[in-house]
Amino acid sequence: MLSNFIIAVEAVLPIFIIMGVGMLIRRKGMADEYDVKKMNKTVFTVFFPALMFSNLYGKDVKGALDGRLMGFGVGMVLFIYFLTFLFVIKTEKNHKTRGAKIQAIFRSNFVIMGIAIVSNIFKGQDLTLTAVMITTIVPLYNVLAVVTLEVFRGERPKFVNVIKQLAKNPMLLGALAGIAAVVVGLKLPEIIEDTITSMANVATPMSLLTLGAFFDFKSIKNRKKDIIICVVGRLAVVPLIGITTGILLGFRGMALVTLIAIFASPSAVSSFPMSQQMNSDYELAGDTVVFSSLFSCFTMFLWIFILKSMGLF
Repeated sequence: MLSNFIIAVEAVLPIFIIMGVGMLIRRKGMADEYDVKKMNKTVFTVFFPALMFSNLYGKDVKGALDGRLMGFGVGMVLFIYFLTFLFVIKTEKNHKTRGAKIQAIFRSNFVIMGIAIVSNIFKGQDLTLTAVMITTIVPLYNVLAVVTLEVFRGERPKFVNVIKQLAKNPMLLGALAGIAAVVVGLKLPEIIEDTITSMANVATPMSLLTLGAFFDFKSIKNRKKDIIICVVGRLAVVPLIGITTGILLGFRGMALVTLIAIFASPSAVSSFPMSQQMNSDYELAGDTVVFSSLFSCFTMFLWIFILKSMGLF
């Protein structure tokens, strides 16, 4: 039991220590809101593509393809989206808030938390399985988010807009470049490989640092009910459905931990800027990112500890 507790702590604690450092940086005035936005943009446009490429480059992608896991991941995300859509439509009247709520509940921070959690648990092991799942789930999240926010700002979703959003996604482009390199058997010069690896190593800690610096507790005055609904939905209801079903279907080991990263992670950081750009309730989106990230340190620890104690990975 103690060893399982230690594994759970080691999986989660480093993530939230780095986030705590980010909070201190913001609190001590070493970075303001503008700086955090620039840091966030840099991480997502420079370092995360390098991470995605590095996790696939030179790996046996074909061997890591798990059609059953990919099918379950896609099917469960769609199912959760459908349930969330029905719930929000029945309980929320404001169109802008509807879009933000749906996105906050169904869309997780799989990219940041996913690699961090899986790599902390499976230290030194090949993470190609998780990287391949990211290339599967992230585009689906993006498509559903764009369509949802388009609908609830009173416009018909345009196929061209959805394609543009996907084509501009740096993480997806990095993953596709990694897959292409594997397919053609590309071998980069060692100095380039080392450079990409160094950039990839920066991605996760830098993104967690930025997420911590993003925390701002000033805007929650009249939104407590909406924040509670989104956080409970994201951190309790969604993982209970997704992870439990995955266990019942027999997923174990790294596959199960990847499902924990998909369904138990907090709301996606990118949901905040996307809500701003698409005229949604961006304040609720930002608050949900903050509080779901804060409370996920406890909920993700519990999932990892309980499932490890059951011997499921």
